[in-house]
Amino acid sequence: MNAPAHPIATPAPAAAVPRSADSSIGGLLLESGKITPENAERVLRMQKELGIRFGEAAQRLGLITEADIQQVLARQFDYPYLQAGESSYSPKLLAAYQPFSHQVEQLRAIRSQLMLRWFARGHKGLVVIGVGSGEGTSLFAANLAVVFSQLGEQTLLVDANLRKPSQHEVFDLKGRQGLSDILAGRAGTEVVHKVASFVDLSVLAAGTLPPNPQELLSRSSFAALTPRLDEHFDVVLYDVAPFSAGADALAIAARVGGVLLVARKNHTRVEDINALREQMRHSGAQVIGAVLVDF
Repeated sequence: MNAPAHPIATPAPAAAVPRSADSSIGGLLLESGKITPENAERVLRMQKELGIRFGEAAQRLGLITEADIQQVLARQFDYPYLQAGESSYSPKLLAAYQPFSHQVEQLRAIRSQLMLRWFARGHKGLVVIGVGSGEGTSLFAANLAVVFSQLGEQTLLVDANLRKPSQHEVFDLKGRQGLSDILAGRAGTEVVHKVASFVDLSVLAAGTLPPNPQELLSRSSFAALTPRLDEHFDVVLYDVAPFSAGADALAIAARVGGVLLVARKNHTRVEDINALREQMRHSGAQVIGAVLVDF
C-alpha cells in the first residue's frame, strides 16, 4: 500500500525586520541573550567614546567572549553553528560544534566535489554506505548533511537504516514515526523533522523498526517517495545499513542512483570496498567516489 500524499511542511516566511534590529552585531547579541538591553547602553557609550566596533566594546567590558563574536558573525553570514553545550545534539556532530576544525574543512572539500560531480548535474539523492558496522558511516552522513545545509542547500537526511538506526539519537529527535511508517502507509511526510538550529536542514528518522526491512525498502512506495522528496529538497542524503547487514542498500541505491562509499581508517579492508563497489555497479547505481574517515 502506497503512503498517502501529504505535503512536506515548509517554514512560514519570517516577517520583515529592519537590519539594525535583526542582523547587526548588537541586535544579534541581544536576540541571543548574550547581552541585556541595559548592558547594550553601556556598550554603545563606550563605542561612541572610543570610536570602536560594538563587538569590541562589548568584549572590553567583559560582557562577551571572542567565541560569542564568531558565532554572531556566522549568523550574519548565514553560516550557523553551535557552541559546546548549547544543544542536545551529539557532541560528535563536529560540523555543528567545530565548523573551523581540520576534519570539517575536509568535509567541505568533499561537499565541493559532490556538488561538481553529482548535485550540479541535476541529481538530488545520494546514498552513503559502508561495508560493515562500526565504520562511522552514519556519523559521517550526519556531518555531511550539516555542511550541505550550511551552504544554503535545502538538505534532507534520511535514516534508511531500518535495522539499527542512529540519526534520531544524533539529532535528539523525539518522534517515533519515520521512513518505515511512510512506506507502510501509516504516516505521511509530515514526520520529516526540521532541525531548529539549522534552517536549511531536515531529518527523516527511520521510524518504527520493521521485521522486513529489505522487503519494505523494495516496495513501490519507496520508489514513489524518492521523487517527492527530490521536489522539496536540493540535497537528499540516505544513510543506509552497512552492506554486511543485508541487501537493503542495493534496493535503495537502485532507486536513488548515486552512491558514496565510506571506509574507516585502519579498519576497512580495501578488498571489501572493491567488492562493494562492484555490487553497487551491478545494481545500476553510479559510484560517485569513496571517502576515508577517522571519526
